[in-house]
Amino acid sequence: MNTENNGKPFFEDPNEALREIAQNPAAYAHYLADFHRVVLDMQAKLEILQRETRVHCRGTRVEGDKMGQAFLRSFPVEKSLHDVLKNLKNATAGLEKSAHKRHAHDEKVKEVKKSRKEKAQLKARKNNPSLQAAPENSGQQGAQSPNMGYGGPTSIYNLDRRESA
Repeated sequence: MNTENNGKPFFEDPNEALREIAQNPAAYAHYLADFHRVVLDMQAKLEILQRETRVHCRGTRVEGDKMGQAFLRSFPVEKSLHDVLKNLKNATAGLEKSAHKRHAHDEKVKEVKKSRKEKAQLKARKNNPSLQAAPENSGQQGAQSPNMGYGGPTSIYNLDRRESA
């Protein structure tokens, strides 16, 4: 960033700082927290203004007023401030929700990367299973081993040693 005025703008890209904030969830949450504080401060001051306006407007009576006419005259002013406060409360809730959603987005991205990596590993194992070496017989091929089981060569002449089905 160049502070000298050479005909170039002070900032090369005015959106660069916001772009960096959008890429970092911690910076995003911090930035929205600053806005949240400002909005909460405005909300607190407007609530005090609403209360004082209500007291003043309802207390302003004109000679010849009937019961409730001061209230009816103050109602539009009170309603407009009430609507502003409602919108500010929605804005604070939206700021909080946005910060949480941004954090959840990064968690989901990490989760998706992890699950895709696991799926790729499973697919690789499925497509290229590791070959297991067959156990070697230490004796001769024609000789009978003591525990041959079903895998060894048999003939019909030595069926007496095996149980029939």
